Amino acid sequence: MTNDKSQAAQQRTGSKPKKTAKAAQPAKAKQAPKAKQAPKAKQTAAKPQPKPKPAAAHKQPPAPASAPVPRSAAASPFDYAPAPESRSHVDLASSYGLFIDGEFAEAADGRVFKTVSPSTEEVLSEVARAGAADVERAVQAARRAFEGWSALPGSERAKYLFRIARIIQERSRELAVLETLDNGKPIRETRDADLPLVAAHFFYYAGWADKLEHAGFGAAPKPLGVAGQVIPWNFPLLMLAWKIAPALATGNTVVLKPAETTPLSALFFADICRQAGLPRGVVNILPGYGDTGAALVGHPDVDKVAFTGSTAVGKAIARTVAGTRKKLTLELGGKGANIVFDDAPVDQAVEGIVTGIFFNQGQVCCAGSRLLVQESVAEEVLDSLKRRLSTLRIGDPLDKNTDLGAINSAEQLARITALAETGEAEGAERWTAPCELPSAGYWFAPTLFTGVSQAHTVARDEIFGPVLSVLTFRTPEEAVAKANNTQYGLSAGIWTEKGSRILAVANKLRAGVVWSNTFNKFDPTSPFGGYKESGFGREGGRHGLEAYLDV
Repeated sequence: MTNDKSQAAQQRTGSKPKKTAKAAQPAKAKQAPKAKQAPKAKQTAAKPQPKPKPAAAHKQPPAPASAPVPRSAAASPFDYAPAPESRSHVDLASSYGLFIDGEFAEAADGRVFKTVSPSTEEVLSEVARAGAADVERAVQAARRAFEGWSALPGSERAKYLFRIARIIQERSRELAVLETLDNGKPIRETRDADLPLVAAHFFYYAGWADKLEHAGFGAAPKPLGVAGQVIPWNFPLLMLAWKIAPALATGNTVVLKPAETTPLSALFFADICRQAGLPRGVVNILPGYGDTGAALVGHPDVDKVAFTGSTAVGKAIARTVAGTRKKLTLELGGKGANIVFDDAPVDQAVEGIVTGIFFNQGQVCCAGSRLLVQESVAEEVLDSLKRRLSTLRIGDPLDKNTDLGAINSAEQLARITALAETGEAEGAERWTAPCELPSAGYWFAPTLFTGVSQAHTVARDEIFGPVLSVLTFRTPEEAVAKANNTQYGLSAGIWTEKGSRILAVANKLRAGVVWSNTFNKFDPTSPFGGYKESGFGREGGRHGLEAYLDV
């Protein structure tokens, strides 16, 4: 194998490499038929993103008169100047096909759908929509590839994974801009959190590929076969890495369905697989809607199903897989409790609260969407929290100063809005951060509810948006009881200066991940998963290998 990038580009396009091509980018491919065009890595000029016009927060109720003054309302020498990232790092084609058996192809029935930028509502591209016939083609391609891929020594599989990880690093700026355009999250998050973690997961599992006999799953663990994987839209490329990296390291082949609102980064990853020289059929990408995922999950030649998404869909998948030989892991919803004790450093805790619920606009399964604060410090914490929320910058996600970007889709915005209105109707007191929202796109201002009881809908249901429910407690026992009073069990956070209290409380929380004096910290070496209706199985770390091994 070779790591020569111009040679990888030659494999990808079939053309001679250009002498002037940059090291991190393959040569531009020849023009392909409309639906079969592969993602291009070469930088070209692109139309600048339209600058959103400030408008009244038409999707939010007016802020109370006593609310803090928005930053934009008064001139300050410390105001941030716009710092937009250029869209020219991504060369988007007008259309993309399915990635099956190492090639881009049209859907069997010719169906397509459009993918839209959540921040501007502009159409980014047209994407082929996979159907049952395409699922059949992809699964059969993965089955054919499995024999050769699983027979490779682990050290050889590791070389491919290391190469993929390095190419992701080389193309990280391009991929970060692409993810922001297609998902709506701030460039600061895609650039500084998502992409480094994506590369880290491939590096990490590349290291495991030739050490599986030492992972604790037997002397000679074997792969399962073909893995059918369905990923969500909130972390498109990161969820892809969580699933594909351990599957390939253990010798499985993959058919992956990305979310219909964020298919582009998965298709660019398919191009990376070709650039890395990955054997044909080892990875197949099928953009589509729910019917595509259902066909993949129900296919009789799929040996392993991995799903991240809503609890309702996860239950339907469990019913489909029940009674079959398929191995299943589910990472579903959550309603994480962020517990602040009276001895916690308030400023540090407030930053953790903001990170816990407003990271990625609250569209995180393990978000700390329930704040449990001890009564004696509740007023102080809430005052500090409201001041901090009033400084958050909401707007163009490509601006490096933006704290909160756009909600992923109109459908998700409608759900968040409806649940927030339900909270008000049930008697909770709503506070919305004073801010101006762009007139185009899907936006929701940071919101918190006080006067919330455990019976309120906003305290029970997963909102999956920038909405925080605040409850109080008096004793550690009451905090634990309220934290565990949920159908979910994915995450929790504890804020206190006492190490003994952290250990005592964490041991009683029924949550898959418990953070202490921090929140939303991830690492490829650490397993992640939940209890109850948050799913079962673990992804990440040594534990993440087991789901793809016949043990």
